[in-house]
Amino acid sequence: MSNKGRLPDINRNHAHRSKARSWPPIVQINMTPKKATKAAEAEALEENLVLTLMHSFAEKAPEPPKPGDIVEGSVLALDRARLYIDLPPFGTGIIFGREYLNAREVIKRTNIGDRVAAKVISVDNKEGYIELSLKEARQAIIWAEAEEAVKAKAQFELPVKEANKGGLILEWQGIAGFLPASQLKAEHYPRVTDGDKDKILDELRKLVGTKILVSLIGAQPKEGKLIFSEKGIDDKEKRELAATYQVGDAVEGTVTGMVDFGAFVKLEEGLEGLVHISEIDWGLVDDPRHFFAVGDKVKVKIIDIKDGKISLSAKALKENPWVAAGKKYAKGDKVEGVVIKFNKHGALASIEEGIAGLVHISEFGTEEKLRAALELGKRYPFTISLFEPKEMRMTLSFLTAEKK
Repeated sequence: MSNKGRLPDINRNHAHRSKARSWPPIVQINMTPKKATKAAEAEALEENLVLTLMHSFAEKAPEPPKPGDIVEGSVLALDRARLYIDLPPFGTGIIFGREYLNAREVIKRTNIGDRVAAKVISVDNKEGYIELSLKEARQAIIWAEAEEAVKAKAQFELPVKEANKGGLILEWQGIAGFLPASQLKAEHYPRVTDGDKDKILDELRKLVGTKILVSLIGAQPKEGKLIFSEKGIDDKEKRELAATYQVGDAVEGTVTGMVDFGAFVKLEEGLEGLVHISEIDWGLVDDPRHFFAVGDKVKVKIIDIKDGKISLSAKALKENPWVAAGKKYAKGDKVEGVVIKFNKHGALASIEEGIAGLVHISEFGTEEKLRAALELGKRYPFTISLFEPKEMRMTLSFLTAEKK
């Protein structure tokens, strides 16, 4: 009878090899202790080699996929709303049911043999398949790319889809993202003189349909949020223009825009700087529009230049009133002041132009009692309880009839 196609008799072969090893009898002779030691060393070395090779093979062997992993394989078949994917050496993946419906548009464009990436949903399918999701894999890959784009400060030219009162809606890789108005470049920032939010929205809507160059500054996969910025984009021409100026320069410019946090001033064509609200005047500035208007010619001082952005100060060209006040007032002096503002700490009272101190709410117990005792715009007597002119800090104590 022919043995072709039959598996070899493993036990018989093993017995044959054992018999061969027992002959010739010389193998059975007693060895000297020295030879016995060498033989043991050789056997130990052989065992170590086998263990090392086994460990090496185990390290190189791929780990089985687990839920949440992204795997790649070739499309094997499409049958009865089921897509089968080859995942050697672990078996076959399957996309079916809800996952098939979620990815049906992608599956329509998929052919046998195409390589696709999918996310493992389950490895315990009752039919022995590894359950997969195309849609979740696509989302996972996109968010991974978004996080890399944030790290790399990558730039994208994207169309503006919508506008709201807070900023613009852009779309990247099929995901909607937000570009806050505060992250717009000066030339795109809505220049509305009275700060009317409806007018700001009208200005932002003018950008819908246009493309702007932006970078990703935030990616939050769990919240599904992308945050963009138009600032920080390398503008070579602006950097070159800014490099012609120096910190400390006194310059003249034209006010081109008013915003709640300051005023934009054009120094020359293609280059603007910002006078922040804190740099407008030495005194209290509640609204920059009380000091500047679009079209005004103003003198300002350059206080910072960074990445092509210029920070300006109007108050730096004025004498600091605290210097003169340091020679004029002292702790314990009785003064008169006008209440100019209320805040959570108490009331601010100005004793002269640019010099104001805090009347702390603790003197009155409650905000209601403070407002009952002090009225906005009225003058009252105070005592200076703290005076630090170098830090431009002063506190005042209200002089009631009893204290007088």
